[in-house]
Amino acid sequence: MKTPCPSRIAAAAALLALSCAAQAQATLERVEITGTAIKRIEGETALPVQVITRNDIDKAGVTTAAELIARISASANNLTDGGSVAYGGFRDQMGFNAANLRGLGVSSTLVLLNGRRVANFASPGDAAGVDLNSIPAAAIQRVEILLDGASSLYGSDAIGGVINFITRKDFTGVEVSALAGNTTEGHGAAKRSATLAGGFGDFGRDGFNVFGVLDVQKTSSLNASRRQFIKDLDIPGRLPDLLSSASFPGNIRLSNYQRDTLIDEGYSSNGSTVIDSKTVNPAAANGCNPPASLYLPDGIGGADGCTFDYMRDIELYPKSKKSSIFGRGIFNLGGGHQAFAEVSLARARTLYTGTPNRVDADMDVSRVPAFAGSALNSLAADDEERIITVRTRLAEAGLRTSELVSTTQRVVAGMTGLVSGWDYEWALNHSTSKVSDRDYQGYLNEQMILDGFANGTLNAFGPSSAAGLALYEKAQIRGEVRHATGNMDSLDFKASKALTPLAGGDLAVAIGGEYRREKQNYHQSDALKQDLILGETSQGPDSDFGKSRKVAAVFGEISAPITKQLELQAALRYEHYQVSGGAASPKIGLKYVPMPELLLRASLGKGFRAPSLSDLYRPVTQGSSATLVDPVCLAEDPSNTPTDCSDIWTTLNFSNAKLKPEKSRQFSAGMVFEPKRGVSVNVDYWNIEKTNLISSLGVDVILGNLAKYGSLVHRDEDNVIDHIDLVKENRGKQRISGLDLGLNLSGLKTSVGQFGLRLNGTLTLKSQQQTGDGDPFVSNLGVFINDGVVQRWRHTLALDWEAGPVSMTLSNNYLQGYDDQHIIGKPDRKVSAYSLWNLSAGLEASKALTFRVGVQNLLNKAPPFSQQAWFFLSGYDPSYTDPRGRFVYASVKYAFR
Repeated sequence: MKTPCPSRIAAAAALLALSCAAQAQATLERVEITGTAIKRIEGETALPVQVITRNDIDKAGVTTAAELIARISASANNLTDGGSVAYGGFRDQMGFNAANLRGLGVSSTLVLLNGRRVANFASPGDAAGVDLNSIPAAAIQRVEILLDGASSLYGSDAIGGVINFITRKDFTGVEVSALAGNTTEGHGAAKRSATLAGGFGDFGRDGFNVFGVLDVQKTSSLNASRRQFIKDLDIPGRLPDLLSSASFPGNIRLSNYQRDTLIDEGYSSNGSTVIDSKTVNPAAANGCNPPASLYLPDGIGGADGCTFDYMRDIELYPKSKKSSIFGRGIFNLGGGHQAFAEVSLARARTLYTGTPNRVDADMDVSRVPAFAGSALNSLAADDEERIITVRTRLAEAGLRTSELVSTTQRVVAGMTGLVSGWDYEWALNHSTSKVSDRDYQGYLNEQMILDGFANGTLNAFGPSSAAGLALYEKAQIRGEVRHATGNMDSLDFKASKALTPLAGGDLAVAIGGEYRREKQNYHQSDALKQDLILGETSQGPDSDFGKSRKVAAVFGEISAPITKQLELQAALRYEHYQVSGGAASPKIGLKYVPMPELLLRASLGKGFRAPSLSDLYRPVTQGSSATLVDPVCLAEDPSNTPTDCSDIWTTLNFSNAKLKPEKSRQFSAGMVFEPKRGVSVNVDYWNIEKTNLISSLGVDVILGNLAKYGSLVHRDEDNVIDHIDLVKENRGKQRISGLDLGLNLSGLKTSVGQFGLRLNGTLTLKSQQQTGDGDPFVSNLGVFINDGVVQRWRHTLALDWEAGPVSMTLSNNYLQGYDDQHIIGKPDRKVSAYSLWNLSAGLEASKALTFRVGVQNLLNKAPPFSQQAWFFLSGYDPSYTDPRGRFVYASVKYAFR
């Protein structure tokens, strides 16, 4: 009986052809598929698995794991390089690229390398997951994405799914490849990459194989000044409140007394009206200092001050250098046993460049030329009302630039073999993540700068003297300010065996277990602990922490092919986390083949996610919110506008050692229809519910419901927000459901060549979350809430053509439009859909030599306008859009076999 065998679901075409050279008669080798620990010949299971092949990766022209994951339709709100730039002053987990299946959170997506864990990104923060920069993308043979919760097999952090990067296993010869690309507008974000792979030893003949892959790539930075779409967004005109009130010349921040005195004197800073606000700027009458500082009456600087347009020349894409080395060896020990070892080293160095530093400097009124004739100058020398606060931008000190170096090391050694009919495998895994965050330029000794303004060495209203410029250089603080290390050591084992024949095949079981130790250390420099650095947020003298825990797990799985058409699967994992406790995660699955062309499948399971070490133990940290409106300020004075009441509010972030694990329930049901060879369609419904969510309330949620959460907002004597508490707690539920759809057409032969079509789409039907137990559910489906949006429909589409040695691929990545973030005092609006077309062509000049050229974003589509206030970058959402515009590349590969 024919069994549907779509390659896009389980790569069965590659798996069915494998043979075991050690046997006298060729037989099909049993292999392991992501989603089951039972080795099998056929790839289909009761769980949906999406496969991306090496050929697919080459056609797309992507060179990093993060670029690859961004094209998965089932992912949402991934952490990207663009997002890292956009986190601005947050500084938590800069440089972290991470996957987020279903939009359930990075911490609920498990990333594996050859079926085993990699140490999580070391820097503490809200997201616990693997840095995609640590994945040796050049060594990847294929990627298997399990689009279903898999806590029963892989661990507590697999609620959203599993992404398994699988490297080459048996490689001989030498392969050299190179890629170069650049944008067609402004030539920013240029990329250069080179890969060298080599291997020797035929396992079947020589009893061993050893190979290694070296990959190096560089990307240049991209500045907003090189992108027309930034000008077209008209951010100063449309989002003046999301710019900055720290301008140059500096804005003067008046006290009530100072303002009232100047009003009585008829003082005007804009040259037309007497001031009525607390922010004034003597340069406003002359248009401030364009193009950086603008006179925008509706801007955050107000009608009497200046607004700094940081978006005009801010960095949109960072300069980076990424390198990796991956090596693997396998050795035949005889008697059906093999030893293997893997070594992986990855390093990513990224330079994040932001705006010039800013400061609120206090100075005597005599140092403010605009107030020379004011009564404020007649006050007693010790009168505190003589002190004028100036919020100014330190352009003369240079751009704030941080160097983030992330290094990952991983060594795995183990054995596989066959004992008494049991396929077994065990391995030791040592993995380390190190992150070094260094101030490179523009970060200054705060007290030296404050003293410089107080004594007149520095000028807040015009160019500084030579002495002032020398002071800026002397005050520069360069070097490492943060260092984090994460270690993971584990021992895992598993074994599977066919027990007894059933009507549909062998009753098979698998058992296994894992024991690992996780450790996280975080250290701040002495200068940062003492809060000496302007532009950096100090976490205080007690900010260092080092914590570890032990995790133990055992699991079992059974596969029962009741008939040729019906197979039942079941798995159970018990996992115990030191401190957080343990839980059992069961899963049952069903696969039914009522006819040769149709496969039906379903699964039901439970899972849990333990809190991370950061969630449990990280000391109190200070951070910043997005630019948001204070509703109390709006209500106090009917004449106040959102601009008057907007600011970046200070936050205090609290961990919680009493957190309980999240729990989940998953259900999926679907079908695969293959009416003829080369034609397959799949549809899968999935439904996930999480309870005991580990989360902090978003600042927008807190400010939007002060009746309930007002106690978290702390105000000063003027009723202005001083800081907002963000506390990790178990609160509420999350529900998300949808449909995954796939279409695969291959081998369609015509007179002009052979065609193929690949479509993967995700239609999310529901995505909602409670802010607390018993609260109403709030939907982020097609709505930007707090830190992101889950688009209702996302797809990737590729049309392939080949004729002899020539091939072409036209592809499309599409994300549906959505409701923009709701901003208090602003009308609601829609964000338009985002659709990118890509084209690539390849020429196989010989069996050894291959050329490829391509264009990403063929139509030069610009990111759509958004008023989101979460990311530091304004005017668009950098978490899913590509600011590079049209990107043209060419690559060449030569293989010596």
